[in-house]
Parts: sequence; C-alpha cells; structure tokens
Amino acid sequence: MPRADKNSTRLRVHRRIRRRVAGTEERPRLAVYRSTSHIYAQVIDDRSGHTIVAASSNDKNASVNGGNISGAKEVGKLVAERAKEKGVTKVVFDRGGYLYHGRVKALADAAREAGLEF
Repeated sequence: MPRADKNSTRLRVHRRIRRRVAGTEERPRLAVYRSTSHIYAQVIDDRSGHTIVAASSNDKNASVNGGNISGAKEVGKLVAERAKEKGVTKVVFDRGGYLYHGRVKALADAAREAGLEF
C-alpha cells in the first residue's frame, strides 16, 4: 500500500476537526493555512459562509516578509486587531489539520495576546 503524502493526511485530519468545529456569528472560526513560504489566517462565520477578516504574511501592507515564526506572530496580531475592529472578541481556533506547534502555535499565541479569546 503506498504511503499517503503529508498534505492528504493533513486534509483528512482537517475534515475530522471540521466535523466538530464550526464558526457562528457570536463565535466565528479562526482558520489557519500554512504554506511553505507564507501563513494565512481568516475569521469565518460558517453559518452565513462569509469571511469576516483575513490577514496573511503575503499582504501588501504586512511588515513581515514570509512564513516564519516571527511572521506568524505578526499575522496573529494583525488578524486579532482586525477582528476587534469588526467587534469580534471570541473565536474558535481551527488549526487546519496542522500540529499545534511552531508557526501555528505562534500565530495562536499572538492572537490571544492581542485580545482574541479562545
């Protein structure tokens, strides 16, 4: 039997997580996507299917230049500030099937420090 690649395993884990984690208007979902060169975060209301705010290390006005840990901290801070501007303070965290470690953990910790509750 051929060995599954990392991304298909991650997607399988992500589908399992999404069965339990869903964003509402009161408590939207903070979703994280990690590519090899950047990191992205979105605050999503799954009931209406709308992204409330988004931030990434790929933004034109981002002060970071990539998807390293310092970049993830900046993105976490940025998404939390944008969410607070829209009146969102409580979210559920969706790690996207990634391990809660490294860049994903740095983004989550920075978002918590900037005022998001999860």
